[in-house]
Amino acid sequence: MPVTIEVSDFIATVTLNRPEAMNAIDPESAAQLHEAWRAISTREDVRVGILTGAGERAFCAGADLKKTMPPAESFAELHFGPMTGIPPMSTLQTPKPMIAALNGFALGGGLELAMLCDIRIAADTATFGLPEVGIGSIPAGGGTQRIVRAIGQSDAMLMLLTGERIDAREALRIGLVSRVVPGAELAAAARSIASRIAANAPLAVVAAKRLAYIGGELPLAAGLELEQQSFGNLRDSGDRIEGRRAFAEKRQPRFQGR
Repeated sequence: MPVTIEVSDFIATVTLNRPEAMNAIDPESAAQLHEAWRAISTREDVRVGILTGAGERAFCAGADLKKTMPPAESFAELHFGPMTGIPPMSTLQTPKPMIAALNGFALGGGLELAMLCDIRIAADTATFGLPEVGIGSIPAGGGTQRIVRAIGQSDAMLMLLTGERIDAREALRIGLVSRVVPGAELAAAARSIASRIAANAPLAVVAAKRLAYIGGELPLAAGLELEQQSFGNLRDSGDRIEGRRAFAEKRQPRFQGR
């Protein structure tokens, strides 16, 4: 299986499992990533996901160039015609939080996968880059759009136009990752964050994520109004009442996602 998924304690760990190919994305692994995202979105026993790569060298080195030659169909057929193949990786979406545990090279499509996640934690040996311009292409898995939103114009343009790689320390400085930890501590660090998220009220977590992303595309006044509407939806939920009872009774809340 080029992609595996394991679930425990409300945490789904998705592993890119092609270490012999530096976890590069081929058509089979792309299809299985879409299946993993659907599982995370729909399973009640999953509240948060972790995406990582097998082995110690690479999180994901991008597309497997040997298996992703241009298709026979025209672009117009694929883009505007009936959806018969694997959807673009840039369309991967889940309402639940995703954490990228970056254990090595995150290049091209690998960095684009990482930017699909809400939180990025890197091993101190990780390396990042969008090298597509060097092979006559562009980061078309959402890279040209998400990198600017993630780190700002100047640093994003430097990465996009030079194709040069940066190390974990520089990725932390420009805000591409949230934390850098020793490689041996990466899995535990990602799981610790996931456990904190999983312990929170599931509906509130999903609402907070949705508001952050949608609100970023709205004027402030519209975002604040949307926030109030979402607060009203959650106000009388069972989990919000449970949270107050647990606080009053000095115990841990038992959230049910209701």
